[in-house]
Amino acid sequence: MDSFSTVIRTASHEQHVEAETSTFMSDLLGGRLGVDAYARYTEQLWFVYEALEAETGRLAADPVAGPFIQPELFRLPALERDLPRLRGPDWRVGLSALPATRAYAERVRECAERWPAGYIAHHYTRYLGDLSGGQIIRDKAERTWGFEKKGDGVRFYVFEGIGNPAAFKRAYRELLDAVRADDLEKQRIVAECKRAFALNTAVFRALGEEFPLSA
Repeated sequence: MDSFSTVIRTASHEQHVEAETSTFMSDLLGGRLGVDAYARYTEQLWFVYEALEAETGRLAADPVAGPFIQPELFRLPALERDLPRLRGPDWRVGLSALPATRAYAERVRECAERWPAGYIAHHYTRYLGDLSGGQIIRDKAERTWGFEKKGDGVRFYVFEGIGNPAAFKRAYRELLDAVRADDLEKQRIVAECKRAFALNTAVFRALGEEFPLSA
């Protein structure tokens, strides 16, 4: 019988590929979009991570979500160093969420406040993705737009508190395997995982509409 972490990874594989290969992300990584598109994407991340990390103090004491609350993963402080570099010192004034981003952040917040097991699904799809594919984005951003290596502008992708990402991801999967949930609840977590990818893909789609490639 497959471990729960394997079940989650397999069940959400299709959505994961769809999110990764969205037109917007392909264009961004292909160097076909300007730094403005990258900055706009980073702004959207701020809203999602603000929702993910707003309740961490309370969730740390939760028997289900508690083990997943690890400060070395937190991304909001890094984003708040990247955004002044991307948008200037008054970045908060112009900060705006796309409707798709707002829907995504609201769902994350809803889970954080009412359903800790569902929160884990969002935690997993975001942070493990950042530790993996996020590194490709950082490398591309440094080379395309000349950000200082691991400096302001790409700090979101730099996990200074995690010396060995592969070992960290292994330990994270062990946490998933040990999650305190019965089979029905695990099915609901998997479904929420798929929903998280779909919400993320919707943000990419909206960004793609905002930054269409001129023919």
